[in-house]
Amino acid sequence: MTIRTTIAAVLACCGLSLLLATPADAQQGRRMSHCIAIADAAPGITYLHHASWTEPAPSGALRIHYIGHSMFLIRSETGVSIVTDYNGNLGPAGFRPDIVTMNRAHSSHWTDRVEGIGHVLRGWSEDQFGIAADHHLELDDVLIRNVTSDIRSWGTVEEDGNSIFVFELANLCVAHLGHLHQELNDAQYAALGRIDVLMVPVDGSYTMDLRAMMRVVARLRSAVVIPMHWFGPSRLEMFLTGMAEDFVIQRAGTSQITLSLSSLPRQPTVIVLDPQPLAE
Repeated sequence: MTIRTTIAAVLACCGLSLLLATPADAQQGRRMSHCIAIADAAPGITYLHHASWTEPAPSGALRIHYIGHSMFLIRSETGVSIVTDYNGNLGPAGFRPDIVTMNRAHSSHWTDRVEGIGHVLRGWSEDQFGIAADHHLELDDVLIRNVTSDIRSWGTVEEDGNSIFVFELANLCVAHLGHLHQELNDAQYAALGRIDVLMVPVDGSYTMDLRAMMRVVARLRSAVVIPMHWFGPSRLEMFLTGMAEDFVIQRAGTSQITLSLSSLPRQPTVIVLDPQPLAE
């Protein structure tokens, strides 16, 4: 184990992480991740806003619209549009985002129908089975990177078959857990860094047992947690009940929220968004 890995693992055990630049980062001129850094949670005021999903986010903010299943539309203040776990079924609007991310545990989380989309980030390696995908995309005010995890595959385990995508914009760190099948280890937590907004699958079976998933959420302790991948109210309610002791539960009554660093809630909060396909 290298000194770099040891330091990252030790800090992760304490709920912290360290910004460590690699020679490759310096040579390639990559934008440094501001999420892999020691930081305090910002105090919050209010975080629910109403606007059209077609509009860019306000200055210094981002907008998240829950389309359904594991798909979210994330929009930056410059108008960059991202759809997570894209399966091609966004709704009747005929909208094509700038960037899509995908995972392949099930066909409802990816598609080959990507015409008109500029950047397609698949959470698995297309070159060789079992090799980790490695993404670092910069577009305008957005940085997207990934941290891989293992998935179950036909009775076996496929190493690095899933990607947790991290979106850095508006000085916020947003993570989408994808089709997570394993509790994360210290190195993975360290690689994620600070996560302000977390999108978490709560089906309790296809991904992970709810108790295990709640341990991941508790460890990350994000300011905002958004449940996804729930197939009925009972599983969602089980997750909310399990989180209620340590997290505020907020039922937004809408499909989208607008967030900024200065308006994050003071206490970690689970925000339930209502799924809604994109329509004009």
